[in-house]
Amino acid sequence: MKIDLHTHGKWSKDIDFSYDYYETMMREASKYVDAVALTEHFNTKDFLNIYEVLDDMAVYHNGYYLVEGVKVFPGIEVDVAEQSHILVIGSREAIITISRQLDSYRSANNFIPLERLIEISEYYQCLTIGAHPYREENPLAHVHPSLIARLDAIDINGRDLHKYGLSMEQKVQQFADMYNLPSIAGSDTHQPLQFGCVYNELPYSCDSVEQIKEVIIQRKHQFTIANDLHAKVMSAEVEQKKYKEAWKVS
Repeated sequence: MKIDLHTHGKWSKDIDFSYDYYETMMREASKYVDAVALTEHFNTKDFLNIYEVLDDMAVYHNGYYLVEGVKVFPGIEVDVAEQSHILVIGSREAIITISRQLDSYRSANNFIPLERLIEISEYYQCLTIGAHPYREENPLAHVHPSLIARLDAIDINGRDLHKYGLSMEQKVQQFADMYNLPSIAGSDTHQPLQFGCVYNELPYSCDSVEQIKEVIIQRKHQFTIANDLHAKVMSAEVEQKKYKEAWKVS
């Protein structure tokens, strides 16, 4: 099973979730992967509405939604007090509950401490991933080693491979190795055009996050970085800019 473990369902945190737009994203995703983790930002506009819409428009198969033939595993990207970003992927019920528990931590001066988020994620048996560890705005490398070691994996990020260069793969791999953690690939896409720039390949099809987590922890997965990664990310960024400019005008 091919899966992208870091994706978004909206091109901006400030807009409503559109199922039409998400269908377009999944149609494009289906050309490259069998599954995605929908790790939308925890402080996006009306986070829980995403799952209300998905419940109305798609079928939940006790672990994932099916949209345009793509398995969509629920998730959330959380800003923590340490200024890092953490991906939490789990069941629909777990992600909805975690989002509600984050209600008192949504302001920039009061983000949840990483240790507390890890405790919550562990309680709900989620997959917990340190996102883009060397991104200048949201680094992870400065966090206390005891906390990093409690994560399940580290994100080799498609956008960062484009921004900082392909050598970022080795840098992140070395970082993960320091903590004996596996590396996974995530496109971090907000646009259809970026799908396929990176993805993970699991040895068999998974129907639950627990199964995915087991494969990753046992390091039975492989990840691929596409030869046209730069073109994909660049095209998506151009499209993103057009969307935002048009939205400002409207």
